[in-house]
Amino acid sequence: MKYWLIKSEPGTWSWQDHWTKKGRVEPWDGVRNHQAKANLIAMKKGDRAFFYHSVGDREIVGVCEVVKEHYPDPTVKPEKLNKDGGNPWVCVDFKAIAPFKTPVTLAEVKADAKLKGMVLVNNSRLSVQPVKAAEWRRVCKLGGVDA
Repeated sequence: MKYWLIKSEPGTWSWQDHWTKKGRVEPWDGVRNHQAKANLIAMKKGDRAFFYHSVGDREIVGVCEVVKEHYPDPTVKPEKLNKDGGNPWVCVDFKAIAPFKTPVTLAEVKADAKLKGMVLVNNSRLSVQPVKAAEWRRVCKLGGVDA
């Protein structure tokens, strides 16, 4: 199993939106960055991801699981398709599985010596990013979840 962090602006799609969605499953679409796309493509069913609110309090608020691996992103506008009509972007379906008991803020992550190498600290703008297993365990402990 691999671990990831996915970011969303809570005004666009929040943890609460995902958590209360029927079935708690939603496609993670709209990603338009090649590095983030590569991370989506690398995800496998059963991988876990932190759900991160990227504006406002900027905090990790929940855990999701990959339930469907990458497929063409249906939100791509026709004029943005490749010249051959192919879709250049992908999405992945995530199921919300556990809210954090205590959200873990970006400030807490940055202040924690055990998390100093985390992509969130060093490339905070990347919307879909890998998380190392040790970082995963540490953030879960800080957030009060066993995931």
